[in-house]
Amino acid sequence: MRGMKTRIFQHVPFEGPGSIAAWLDLRQAQVAYTRFFATPEPPLPDALADLGMLVVMGGPMSVNDEAEFPWLAAEKRFIRAAVAQGVPTLGICLGAQLIASALGARVYKNPVKEIGWFPVRAVPVGAGAFRLPEECLVFHWHGETFDLPEGAVRLAESAPCRNQAFQVGDHVIGLQFHLETTPESAAAILDNCRGEIAAGLAAGGAEPYIQGEAELRAAPADRYAAANEVMRAVLSHLARLSGI
Repeated sequence: MRGMKTRIFQHVPFEGPGSIAAWLDLRQAQVAYTRFFATPEPPLPDALADLGMLVVMGGPMSVNDEAEFPWLAAEKRFIRAAVAQGVPTLGICLGAQLIASALGARVYKNPVKEIGWFPVRAVPVGAGAFRLPEECLVFHWHGETFDLPEGAVRLAESAPCRNQAFQVGDHVIGLQFHLETTPESAAAILDNCRGEIAAGLAAGGAEPYIQGEAELRAAPADRYAAANEVMRAVLSHLARLSGI
């Protein structure tokens, strides 16, 4: 596992790998980034054979915004090829939606936005699937959801969003929520996207799953630590089952 080549797809400068970086550093991974925000047509890796892990991060755009962000089409093609070739792949928020879309599933507006710390519940799964804690408090920031790709196993759900996490085969996991969030990465998202909170709260109860900025900034350190521990378990599960 040490020295494994890892590619991180990053869509905006304020949504980086968070606690995932520490997990990769501990394993002395060779990490390379594709930063789609930095260039109109960012180069993608030429070969998949030696890629140890692909991590697809979040972002405020929609997977359906190919007209505005043409690189989305190329990114989905790459994800589809990586999944087909057995590359361990993790998608977070937009990343999970990109995996779903790349595998032919629909991505669309959720009935409500989720912004803040809300629980998700694990769904009973069979052998080989990752088992989340029965219930865990996680950080959300999304307004869209997805149908499950063909053959996917649902891992988690919540009252406002049925498909919170899924697994495809033994090497692909998509998480609608953020387990990698640190106090620093949460502050970065708040600094750049606080307008969504204000708009949601101004709706006068129409968006019941949006917490205020002050409440989010006051989240205790142990809340992040608990979420990051689950993130480490997800990464280790992918790495172990994929033979890395």
